[in-house]
Amino acid sequence: MTEQATPQDAEPGSLHELILTQLDDDQAQEMVSIPLAGKSSIADHMIIASGRSTRQVAAMANKLAEKIKQSGKAMPRVEGLPAADWVLIDAGDVVVHLFRPEVRSFYNLERMWGFGEDGKTRQMGSA
Repeated sequence: MTEQATPQDAEPGSLHELILTQLDDDQAQEMVSIPLAGKSSIADHMIIASGRSTRQVAAMANKLAEKIKQSGKAMPRVEGLPAADWVLIDAGDVVVHLFRPEVRSFYNLERMWGFGEDGKTRQMGSA
């Protein structure tokens, strides 16, 4: 069973919290946050979430990119919007992957990053 990441799991006022809050507001499904600090130089956190359709994935990505820009915390780079099967948002300290469920299942990034036994995800900070 997948444990969801929530905005309460992040440091208040952080870019990480802002992103989790926006995704929660947009009804992202199965949000998972993988802590990367000390494991990778690409970012401090990787957030993976699903949308129910390409339309929802695209809408979540657009709203999230705009919210990040407005916050002044980062200038996000967005890739994959035309198809919206898998959209990558690079916000510097936080990298966000938004998927349609079937595409997320196929790539299984959680397992690739060794997050959880047998590809099962864990909530941030749990052992």
